[in-house]
Amino acid sequence: MKILDNSDKHLLPILPDIISEKLNKKVDKIKFIGGGSYGRVYKVLLSDGEIIAVKAYRVQGSQYAEAEQLNILSENTSVKMPEIIFTYGDKDTAILAMSFCFGQNVLNPMFLFKNKEQKRKFADDVVSGMLEWHSVTNDKFGSLENPAYDSWYEYYKKEKQEPWLDGLKVLTQKGKFSKKKLKLLCEATEIFNNLFDEKSTPVLIHSDLNIMNIMANPKNLKLTAFIDPCDCMWADREYDLFQLRNMWGDAYRLYETYKQKSDLSEYADFRVAYYGAMNEAHCRLGGGLIMPLWEFLCNRRLKKEMKKLG
Repeated sequence: MKILDNSDKHLLPILPDIISEKLNKKVDKIKFIGGGSYGRVYKVLLSDGEIIAVKAYRVQGSQYAEAEQLNILSENTSVKMPEIIFTYGDKDTAILAMSFCFGQNVLNPMFLFKNKEQKRKFADDVVSGMLEWHSVTNDKFGSLENPAYDSWYEYYKKEKQEPWLDGLKVLTQKGKFSKKKLKLLCEATEIFNNLFDEKSTPVLIHSDLNIMNIMANPKNLKLTAFIDPCDCMWADREYDLFQLRNMWGDAYRLYETYKQKSDLSEYADFRVAYYGAMNEAHCRLGGGLIMPLWEFLCNRRLKKEMKKLG
């Protein structure tokens, strides 16, 4: 897998020409507005006054995968999502151009000072949008393009759990991952694998709907858009819920609101905590954004849920 250079030094000289060629419009201004380990996002002002968002990726092909995910997700929720304008790829560059979604992502701490009613309405709207996805079903679990598993547990163990733990064991041997953290995940995995396999229906999930990817009006916390799906798939719906608790998602009671609006399985709290802790650890394997504070909080939540189960 070739890692592309998505630095400003590489992109800023070529982006105007790519955009102009694709849209037959000149670029007046380009501003970097955010990004993580896998991509960088720019706000682009065109000569006719139109504003678009352009995302540049580190891995070729990512632009096509995200375009597919945005298309199917936007078709199945009433919440606004970015519309695809064009995709572009060559040996050195991977780009997705989208409509610009106004608002600010709710990771901004200023939203924490909104009143309880605004937070309640925000959480209700977020969960209602998710439930629209979770009402879309499929016959098999797995990727959007090739769902091939009859059981969610079978899919999760083979595609996520086993390769992730094997990779973390190698990191631990190299002194790059804590033995204590690995022990916790292995003990939790034993519990997870011995829980009753409650048969579930494959549903459409966003897979990365944390507060960084939820946009709101800074004046009143009104939901304006969902953005940035990652690994959107056909899954057990509870796998879509651990991201609601990441960062300070609990300040908006997103997970609790989901539980109020839809019945979950008997061991949902443990499973969601387990998914969260495993995902944070996995970021150390795939070059994802590592946030020690969130990793600590996920592990603490997992310990709490393990204690409840005895």
